[in-house]
Parts: sequence; structure tokens; C-alpha cells
Amino acid sequence: MSASPPLSQRALQSEQHTLAGPAVFAGVGLHTGQRVRAAILPAPADTGILFLRTVVEGDGRIEARAENVVSTRLSTVIGNAHGVTIATVEHLMAALYGLGVDNALVELDGPEAPIMDGSAAPFVSLIDRAGRRRQDAPRQAIEILRPVEVCDGDKRAALVPARRFEIAVEIDFEASAIGRQRLDMALDEHAFRTVLAGSRTFGFLHEVEALRSVGLARGGSLENAIVVDGDSVLNPEGLKHPDEFVRHKAVDAIGDLAALGHPLIGRYEGHLAGHALNNALARALLAQPGAWRLKVLSPAAVLPDAMARRPGAFA
Repeated sequence: MSASPPLSQRALQSEQHTLAGPAVFAGVGLHTGQRVRAAILPAPADTGILFLRTVVEGDGRIEARAENVVSTRLSTVIGNAHGVTIATVEHLMAALYGLGVDNALVELDGPEAPIMDGSAAPFVSLIDRAGRRRQDAPRQAIEILRPVEVCDGDKRAALVPARRFEIAVEIDFEASAIGRQRLDMALDEHAFRTVLAGSRTFGFLHEVEALRSVGLARGGSLENAIVVDGDSVLNPEGLKHPDEFVRHKAVDAIGDLAALGHPLIGRYEGHLAGHALNNALARALLAQPGAWRLKVLSPAAVLPDAMARRPGAFA
């Protein structure tokens, strides 16, 4: 294995990548409120993203795969056959996907990944500090060959053929602080870093007490989430972008799709979609082998520049 140069912003990497060293961090879980110590560690080629809960009886290993998602209520929760679970993995998964990390072992001593500041940016910084290393193993992408769609009432999520990975997201909330927002962009590492990674998770003030009464949102605060009250954003610093809400929904979708285990060549379209529909879409894709294929990436396989479109544009 050799040290990897900065990952190209134009090409899907033809070799698998892992971290060059450990990335150690700690923080509280958004929903449990528990303080968790964690580390992202290098892993051999073809491992994928493997989580390990270190303070449990029995086997604490959980592969971050779509079929291992056991709950999607307000976050993505993965679990194994022994009943061990890890919650809120989507922001970390999005950062690993966005930076082209194929293989990693994520160790945690608690039941939920730390929420950090509510975005994927802290995980991007951790990966940057640890560095990335090229592995002597070919990389494969999931190429979408025909459309796959799942719906739930007026909610829709789909994967359709495209020459690169594109993501289109639309949200619509009654709260006037959010309203209707749209984003449509092609995604590469540069776009992930500059457009999406720093956008934070969000919630509503009127739901906080109800969530806490059922054991959720116990670690939430203005330091790790945007809190909305009708037409107001309660965070003193305000929003990073007027459309920070839809940008974060795109981060969530990327994290959920990362559980497919390979980079995507195709277009994701989400209309009012959340974790549940994203996971249903991933499972629907896997259940239709004729709708996709694994494509070995060639060193010469350069895709068109993935320049972000205007975030408000939606095809």
C-alpha cells in the first residue's frame, strides 16, 4: 500500500482507500445524550465500513449495510443478529462516502455515534487529519441501469441512470423558517466538502419535550442542531446558508445510500424523503439485480466535472 495523493475531483478512484492512521474523537449522542468515545481506524481492502461496539456482551460487530438498518426513526440505526445496535451513523457514513473512504473500522464504547456539531464537517476534518491511503485492490461502483422507485403517499425516492452521481432533493415544511427548498447537484469530493458537509441537522422546538419523553433528543442543543420555532431559527448564529435544511437532507441521503457498500453512478431523487424511504430505496435496488451492475473502475475512467448546480435548482 502507498500513500495516496489528494483524491481527484473529476474521477471516481479506481483503487480502494482506507485511512492512513487512526482518527480518535468523543462526543454526546443526539438522542441518548450519552458521552461516547470513538475511533475511525484503517481496515483491509474489501472490508467496507464496519462498526464495533466495544463495551457489550457478545459480538459487537455491525456491517454498515442497508440490510442491517433496524430503525429509521429520526436517525439511521444499524444492528446485528445479537441485538447490538448503533444509532445516528448517517453523518459519519456520509463523510466516509464523500471523501472516498471504502474501508474503515469504527469503534465506539456507546450506543450512538457522537453528533459533534450536527453536520458531517467534523468527520471530514477527522479523516483529513488521519489521512487516506490507497489500497492495492480495485474499486467497484454500483451503476444504475434502470429506474428504481419507492413511494409513501406523496413522498418519493428514486435512483435513475446517470453518467455520474447526482443528487436532487426537495423538502417542504409548514414552518415558514424552512418552507419549500430544492437542491440539485452532481456530487464529487469538492462539492461534498464545499456545499454539503457543513450543513447541520435540525428539529422543531414544539417536538423537543415529546421526543425526550420517549428517550430521544436527550443530547440535542443549539450547539449541535438547528432549532426551529415557526418562522424563527433559535440559534444565535443563525443559518450557514438560507437552504441549510435541504443541504442537510442531502447529507442524510448520501449517508443512507452509503450503506449500499459502493460508490454510485446514477441519480438520486428524493421528494419529501427521509431515512425510512432512503433505506427502502436501497433495499429495493438490491432486490432488483437487473436494475444495476457492479462496474470495476478503470484508472482512465474520468467522469465529467461534477460542478454543483445552483442549490435552488431542481429538475
